Amino acid sequence: MFRSFMPDALTQARAAAARGEVPVGAVVTRAGRIVAQAGNRTRELRDPTAHAEMLAIRAACDVLGQERLSGCDLWVTLEPCAMCAQAIAHARLDRLYFGAADPKSGGVLQGARVFAHPQTHHRPEVHDGIDAPACAALLAGFFAARR
Repeated sequence: MFRSFMPDALTQARAAAARGEVPVGAVVTRAGRIVAQAGNRTRELRDPTAHAEMLAIRAACDVLGQERLSGCDLWVTLEPCAMCAQAIAHARLDRLYFGAADPKSGGVLQGARVFAHPQTHHRPEVHDGIDAPACAALLAGFFAARR
């Protein structure tokens, strides 16, 4: 039976927004259970690589004691950028589920389209548009409050 973990990713995204970060959340699952989860922390950590996906992948690798995440899925509220898409490929995640499309910085179905390149050694199964209205609304509200 299919279970969406996007509500959990949205919880992480809301927590990121509360910290003043761009509201993106990510959850790594394996066999229907959460292994790791994170929200953006680029400002807090002063680290341009501290995207939700990167932090969740690092945490999942630590929890599982391995550098590959075969058998795991990643749930993200926003289409991953090219950097995160490459990390997803290197981690060998089985599936990527994301909510809102990112025409400006997306690296999966927009822009760089990392998984379409022949140099990409692993391509996860990609499912887009999961809870897209809720994910997009969270981002739109965050940026509207800052304008």
